[in-house]
Amino acid sequence: MPKQKTLAELNAEKEKIEQQLAQEQHKKQRLENRIAYYEKEDRRKRAHHLITRGAAIESVAPLAKILTETEFYAFAEMVFDLPEVKGLLMAAVNEHNRAEQKEGC
Repeated sequence: MPKQKTLAELNAEKEKIEQQLAQEQHKKQRLENRIAYYEKEDRRKRAHHLITRGAAIESVAPLAKILTETEFYAFAEMVFDLPEVKGLLMAAVNEHNRAEQKEGC
């Protein structure tokens, strides 16, 4: 028959388990914080990317600043539907891809 534990032994075991639980909860919280940090960083990078692109458009086409958001989107759709613009964009993408392939070699 197994030896029965004393109240002091049970209390010590309980404290040890509670301490382990607290450590695991703290570890879980650190991991959740790390995930939130990386997700926030991704959003920050995306926002920076969008802002710099928008600033570039306003730099080369200052009149675009006066358009409302809806007007600007409609304008952008019309511009990017033009065959000449589609061709120029495709050429720029192809050049980008060639440059990346050269760097990879």
